[in-house]
Amino acid sequence: MIVVDPRSAVPPFEQIRVQLVAQVQSGELPPDARLPTVRKLASDLRLAPNTVARAYRELERAGVIETRGRHGTFVAPHADPVRRQAQSAAESYARQAVALGLGVDDAVRLLRDTFEAGAVR
Repeated sequence: MIVVDPRSAVPPFEQIRVQLVAQVQSGELPPDARLPTVRKLASDLRLAPNTVARAYRELERAGVIETRGRHGTFVAPHADPVRRQAQSAAESYARQAVALGLGVDDAVRLLRDTFEAGAVR
C-alpha cells in the first residue's frame, strides 16, 4: 500500500517512487507483479495522473518496472540490482562465447565446470 503525505517536503512522485522501490526490494512486490494503472493509482491516492506517471517513468528508467504496452506495468523480472549485474555478466559471457564459436551447450558446460572446480570463490 502506498501512502502519500501531502504535508511532506518530498514531492508526491518521489514518495511513490521510494515506496515502490522499497516494496520491490523487500519482496512485497515480486518480479512480474502487475502494478495498478497510472489512472487507478492516481485516483486511489487522489493525485494528478501526471504525478504517478512521473514516478512510473523514473522507475522504468531505473529498471525497476517495465511497461508492456496494453498489458500494463509490471515489476521488472530483474529489478534486483544484484540480479541485473549478473544478467549483464551473463550477456557479456554469451556474446564472447558466440564470438569464439561456442554453442550454448559448450558455453554452459564451461561455466558449470568452472563453478564445480571451485575456481570462483
